[in-house]
Amino acid sequence: MQYWLLKSEPNVWSIEQQRKSGSKGVSWDGVRNYQAANNLKKMRLNDLCFFYHSNIGKEIVGTVKVIKEAFIDKTDKKKRFVAVQVRFVEKFNSTISLEKIKKNKAISHLPLIKQSRLSVMPIDYKSWKIICKMGKINS
Repeated sequence: MQYWLLKSEPNVWSIEQQRKSGSKGVSWDGVRNYQAANNLKKMRLNDLCFFYHSNIGKEIVGTVKVIKEAFIDKTDKKKRFVAVQVRFVEKFNSTISLEKIKKNKAISHLPLIKQSRLSVMPIDYKSWKIICKMGKINS
């Protein structure tokens, strides 16, 4: 299993909207950055992802699970980019702010800090566990 972080602006797509999408989940589409798109292509069935509210909030607010691996993004007319299908897993009672993440030296290497504009990024297992502990989340 691999771990990821997916960013979404909450006024465009929020964790609450993700929750309401139910067991069929929703297509994580609209990614037009090649590095982020390559990360989508690496995702496998049942991989877990942190759901990060970007711009407004700048915080990890929950988790989602990959339920369908990369397929052509229907929003891309040129059919160059891919999407994955994700399903809601959990909304956190206590969100984990970017500020808190930056203050933790053990995870200062994360792309979330180093490449702040990247919308889909890998999270190593050790960092996943640290972030879960920070949020008092069972992983």
